[in-house]
Amino acid sequence: MEHHPQASFILAAFKSRDTIERAIDSALAQTGVSVEVIVIDDCSPDDTAEIVNAYTDPRVRLIRLEKNRGPGGARNAGLVAARGDWIVILDSDDAISPGRTARMIARAKRADAQIVVDNLDVITLDGETKRMFEEAELSKLETLTLPAFIGSNVLFQSEHNYGYMKPIFERRFLEEHALRFDETLPIGEDYLLLASALAKGGRCAVEPSAGYTYYIRTGSISRVLKLHQVDAMLAADAEFLKTHRLDEASMAAQTRRHRSIEDARSFIILVDQIKARSLTGAVRTAWGNPAAIRHLRMPIAVRLRRLMTPLNAIRRFGMSPKTMSRTTPDNTPHKSKG
Repeated sequence: MEHHPQASFILAAFKSRDTIERAIDSALAQTGVSVEVIVIDDCSPDDTAEIVNAYTDPRVRLIRLEKNRGPGGARNAGLVAARGDWIVILDSDDAISPGRTARMIARAKRADAQIVVDNLDVITLDGETKRMFEEAELSKLETLTLPAFIGSNVLFQSEHNYGYMKPIFERRFLEEHALRFDETLPIGEDYLLLASALAKGGRCAVEPSAGYTYYIRTGSISRVLKLHQVDAMLAADAEFLKTHRLDEASMAAQTRRHRSIEDARSFIILVDQIKARSLTGAVRTAWGNPAAIRHLRMPIAVRLRRLMTPLNAIRRFGMSPKTMSRTTPDNTPHKSKG
């Protein structure tokens, strides 16, 4: 292996025995660029580490953590070990096309950028392939700005947002600005790293073509956010605002994002209160944040209708249940998207 590869792949792995070979093989199959593949086993209880250790290709390196650090911590361990000019984040249950890395590095050089994002192909649970973004839409961007990125990551706004994109970073830029993943976040640590890089003045080029394949897996999807995840997001965003000075457009986008997270928090509390048949609590939550009721899924709306008094009380506030349109990924196994 070359002493100084052009690209370092960072794969955080936890219970990834069924998918890790696909991810590693796709990284090793890159054309037109020298690579190293760093797999960080985050104390997997299965034989993920043994599968990785069986690779004889010297470009593959295994780091076994002594204690579980979560996706952010595992990736940070990979960043410390990386030697490449570019950092490529690849989830252990996804894959990339052979020419993706070289294409993105070329795009970065043309745009004088320190970050590059591209389109994604989504493989659904039934095996259907869907393109996440229209290429024409991404072609109009040329670069991804901080207000556009934050504005895209407003909860309940759309099925997909730019937070799903898997960027590559110039390693020197990350080191110069001491940028790392937030290890306190159970989800959204990848969003925060890219937002921080943009806030530090990083230029992010956009490659409209799809080179990343995102596999939806039953084990990695949670249909609703959990309260502790939302609270962690709010805390991380508050710290982000303390650390970075935002321009007017970015601050306006951040305000919308914060409001949407607060709505999500109220929604989760409301659902829990409905399940517990807590009339007083549900009415109080709906009164305090009317937006929460708009994100009810049908099964919960049916439960709500069964509680005639609560429903009548809520309707007196001038609200009606609507279907929630967004699903939110969980971080098991180390797939934190969105």
